[in-house]
Amino acid sequence: MTTSVLRDALDALLDGLPPRQASAAVERLIAGYRSGGPAPALRDRADAVAYAAYRMPATHAAVSGALARLAERRPGWRPAVHVDAGAGTGAAAWAAAEAWPGERRTLLLDRARPALELGRELAAHAPEPALRAAEWRRGTLGAAGVELPPADLVTACYVLGELDEARREALTGAAARAVRPGGAVVLVEPGTPDGYLRVRAARDRLTAAGLRVLAPCPHSERCPIEVGADWCHFATRVGRSALHRRVKGGTLAYEDEKFSYVAAVRPPAAAPAPAPPPSARVVRHPQVRKGQVLLDLCAPEGELRRVTVTKRQGAAYRAARATAWGDEWAEP
Repeated sequence: MTTSVLRDALDALLDGLPPRQASAAVERLIAGYRSGGPAPALRDRADAVAYAAYRMPATHAAVSGALARLAERRPGWRPAVHVDAGAGTGAAAWAAAEAWPGERRTLLLDRARPALELGRELAAHAPEPALRAAEWRRGTLGAAGVELPPADLVTACYVLGELDEARREALTGAAARAVRPGGAVVLVEPGTPDGYLRVRAARDRLTAAGLRVLAPCPHSERCPIEVGADWCHFATRVGRSALHRRVKGGTLAYEDEKFSYVAAVRPPAAAPAPAPPPSARVVRHPQVRKGQVLLDLCAPEGELRRVTVTKRQGAAYRAARATAWGDEWAEP
């Protein structure tokens, strides 16, 4: 329900903007994103509306995918306080409200006032109380000495690429210090080789700070992927409304958003309840061939391997055929 409410709200915003103004703002954003540099600054409400229409659905879908994996690994857990660094118009807060419905304190931080104002406007009519009661605060991210308030869930999504290396390190360190025992840090970046490298570096900093990786990796060892040979990323399908298609200049009723992410937890002070053993993670599209399925896995032992599941294996073969990229795989 939350997703459909967000889509309808974005459509209403875009439909209420003068067409010439909307087109100019969207074209400037598209040119900025395609240049490969930092995302263009949001100067006014028109820019914020264009940004929300152009990027918010895909960002929301990617963050929802990452949080869903975290929720799978932590059944019964729910955050009481959520801090989102680089919140923009609030996509991560909407995703968290879907993953863990109900009341919580939500603090959204961003440097762009137009984005914060629009995000607050969108959240005011959201179905979830955590969104309606959220606090929207302007602030600089990654600056030396800047700390985040304590939280059970700290997110920074599509933000690291906007910062230089020193600020990325500072923000990741601040997130690690802010998360309470038993809480989680979730970082999401575009599913490009560069986005993966930013997530990989942040993952190393989180584990060095004492956090334990829960997703997508089934281990906290160093990433086994050879840099330059491949990159770890996943994909989620995003539905497009008619207005969204117009903004994106596309004809399909959907788009596929690729993303890289890490979800890491601060171990609780007391001994935690025994957790189910981690399963391997499928890191490529399964290859379905006649009588067999090939699965590329990141294994709990901290290595990559390929397994072949044949039709003779019965239930395992049927399970493999139903397995998708990004799913866990419990080897029989």
